[in-house]
Amino acid sequence: MSKFPYLWPDFLASIVVFLVAVPLCVGVAVASGVPAELGLVTGIVGGLVTGLMPGSSLQVSGPAAGLTVLVFETVSKFGLATLGVIVLMTGLLQHALGLFGLGRWFRAISVAVVQGMLCGIGLVIIAGQIYTVAGFTAPETCIGKIVGLPGALANALGKQGAVSSLAIGAGTIAVIVLWKRLPRALQSVPGALAAVILATVASQAFSLPVATVKVQGLLGVMQPPGTEAFGELASPAIWGTIAAFALIASAESLFSAAAVDRLHDGPRTEYNKEVIAQGTGNTVCGVLGALPMTAVIVRSSTNVQAGARTKASRVMHGVWLLLFAALLPATLALIPLPALAGILVHAGFKLIPFRQIVSLWRGQRSEALILVATAVSIVTLNMFEGVLIGLALSVAKTAWEASHVKLEVIDKSAGRIQACLSGHATFLVLPKILDSLEALPQDRPVELDLSGLHHLDHTCRTALKTWAERHSVKGTEPVRVTEGAKAIPLLRRGSRP
Repeated sequence: MSKFPYLWPDFLASIVVFLVAVPLCVGVAVASGVPAELGLVTGIVGGLVTGLMPGSSLQVSGPAAGLTVLVFETVSKFGLATLGVIVLMTGLLQHALGLFGLGRWFRAISVAVVQGMLCGIGLVIIAGQIYTVAGFTAPETCIGKIVGLPGALANALGKQGAVSSLAIGAGTIAVIVLWKRLPRALQSVPGALAAVILATVASQAFSLPVATVKVQGLLGVMQPPGTEAFGELASPAIWGTIAAFALIASAESLFSAAAVDRLHDGPRTEYNKEVIAQGTGNTVCGVLGALPMTAVIVRSSTNVQAGARTKASRVMHGVWLLLFAALLPATLALIPLPALAGILVHAGFKLIPFRQIVSLWRGQRSEALILVATAVSIVTLNMFEGVLIGLALSVAKTAWEASHVKLEVIDKSAGRIQACLSGHATFLVLPKILDSLEALPQDRPVELDLSGLHHLDHTCRTALKTWAERHSVKGTEPVRVTEGAKAIPLLRRGSRP
């Protein structure tokens, strides 16, 4: 034991993470429209492959609720056989991002965009999974899901099977929410796992007419992509999906890494290596035809809080998932689908950053508007376009703020006028600057003070010089320009442009 001082705490942490991972892996897979076992395959790869690689030592990877919507859309559009190719190419693209040192740039993505993305994903998950809770099939579009919710719930109250499904789903959510208020001894069992076990026992004991997970066997669901699936790469549309997978999976993983780093005092995350590790995991998942993976904050924080000290905990959690999938697959067939849907409704609710929205609205309303716009775009359009709209709005906001300039005119003694510019003088605000300067009296000397500017681009400098030359022709003396403590005449007295 002296050679492995952290083996015991890592072992205990791996058991806890495994218990958290099982219902989430299965639930994400079912919500994504793929066999339940594929979620376990991705969790196994996240532990045994990504878990062994450098990057972030304590965060745990697997199928994530944040990609559920995108995976469902992808499977609906391209088919399950093509999903493996998309995940494989996503992994290779993540490899390239890490090798070229672009992983750390994901930290530059606006927090409002990331939170808006998570908020939009949460809303879509909730809207879709409520139908599963009620035992109904959800409409294809998210707007249809939201609009149809009142009618679906009204119909559910009049059907016995739907009432049973609602009871199981609502009970699952209630157990998860209330579990943290129970004594610590009971809290050693994860709330999601306890909710699934109780729901399974209740549905079997009372013979409730609710749908359960369909089991096909671990080897039966793994379908490596064939030649026809690779042929889909000739379609330009598929590359947009691949880019969306790589962007969202990498951003979610690295933001999770930053959050996990704040929870422990161990080695910090090496972001480029972490992107490569995630890419390796997704490459293997693609070869196996499984779900894409990201680092998952729920499992990662559980790993840290359970006392994990090294990456051995996440590797062992992958071993337990493999043993469970190989030895106890029949237990999956007992799990009610409304219970898994209830877990995802709760997970979707947790993705909505209520506190951050309120905080941003009080302090930086423009950031709050970007968050809301990103979420609404994801709900009304799709994941990829919603994120692009959020990024575009963030860039536009930054450009607007970086181009704020203030012009103050001071009437000094001896007939001199001092025009003081402060802020950022770029081509975006050049018309405003020139309109104000050209309105100055033409027959009085002018001192143009640029010492308050943080930035002066080439276009503005050239335009100001041209204005100074024209004004000096009509004025009594050349315009003087102050930059810092130095006064520089742009024109000599009496000269002509």
